[in-house]
Amino acid sequence: MMRAKDTLAIAIRKSDGEIVTEVRPWFSLIRHSWLKKPFVRGFPVLMETMVNGIKALNFSAMQAADEEDEGELSTWHLVLTMVLALGAALGLFVVLPHFLSVALEELGVAGDVDSLSFHIWDGVIKMVVFIGYILAISYIPDIRRVFQYHGAEHKVIWTWEDGRELSPAATHFYSRLHPRCGTAFLLFVLAVSIMLYTILVPFLLTFYSPEHFVVKHLYIVGMKLFLMIPVSGIAYEMIKFAGKYSKNALCKIMCWPGLMMQVLTTKEPDDSQIEVAIAALQCAVNAEEC
Repeated sequence: MMRAKDTLAIAIRKSDGEIVTEVRPWFSLIRHSWLKKPFVRGFPVLMETMVNGIKALNFSAMQAADEEDEGELSTWHLVLTMVLALGAALGLFVVLPHFLSVALEELGVAGDVDSLSFHIWDGVIKMVVFIGYILAISYIPDIRRVFQYHGAEHKVIWTWEDGRELSPAATHFYSRLHPRCGTAFLLFVLAVSIMLYTILVPFLLTFYSPEHFVVKHLYIVGMKLFLMIPVSGIAYEMIKFAGKYSKNALCKIMCWPGLMMQVLTTKEPDDSQIEVAIAALQCAVNAEEC
C-alpha cells in the first residue's frame, strides 16, 4: 500500500502469481481548513489512516479469496471494525497499564496516582506491553509476511528517492528501515502520552478528584482516553518536524527509537514481495497509467 498526495495505490499478489493493482482516492477527514492546522490535524490523520488501511485490507482479502464480485465494507461494518480496533488498542495500551500500575500501588511498589512514581511505572508497563505485543505477533507466519512486505515498501521507497531504476536487484543495497515510517508515529504517541499523563493527570485531579477508589480510577482512565486526541496531535507534529529536518542532529536522535522499533516491525523481503511493492509505488506516482 503506497500513498501519493490524494491517491492510494494497492498492489496484491494473488494465489496464481498475478499482481493486481488498484488506485483509489485517499479517504480524508481534513477537508475543512481548520482541521489542517498544526496540533489539530494529528488525530483526524490517525483516524483516516485507519479507515484507508481497513479498506485496503478488505480489498486484499477479497482478492486473495477471488471474491471480485463482493462489495466493499459497508459504512456500518467499517465503523464497527474501527470501534473494535480502537477499543482493543486503547484497552491494551492505556487501560491495562493503568490498572497494572494500580496493582503495583497496592503492593507498595508504586505511589498513589497523584505521584510521579505511579506514572513512571505506567509508562514503563506501556512500553513493555507494546514491545512485547510486537514481538509476540512477529512469530505468527502471516504477520511475519506482513512485516516482510513492510520492509519491501521501505527498500523500494529508498530506491525511488535515490533516483535508481525500480527493480528487485536495485533495492538489495538499501535498508529496510526508513525514518518516515508510521512505527515512529506510534512510538511518539506512547512517549508523548507518558509525559502528558505525568503532568496533566495530577494537575487535573486538583480540580476534581472522586473519593471512591474505583470511581476515581475510572475517571482517570476516561481522562487518559480523551487526552489521546491532543497526544496524537502533538506526536504528529513531532514526526513531521523530524521528517522535514531529518539531517539535523536533534531530529536524528528523535528518529532513532523509531528506526530501532522497525527492526521488529520489518523483515528482509524476498524478490517476489519487492515486485509487489514496486507495482504499488509505480501506480502511486503514475496513477493515470494504472
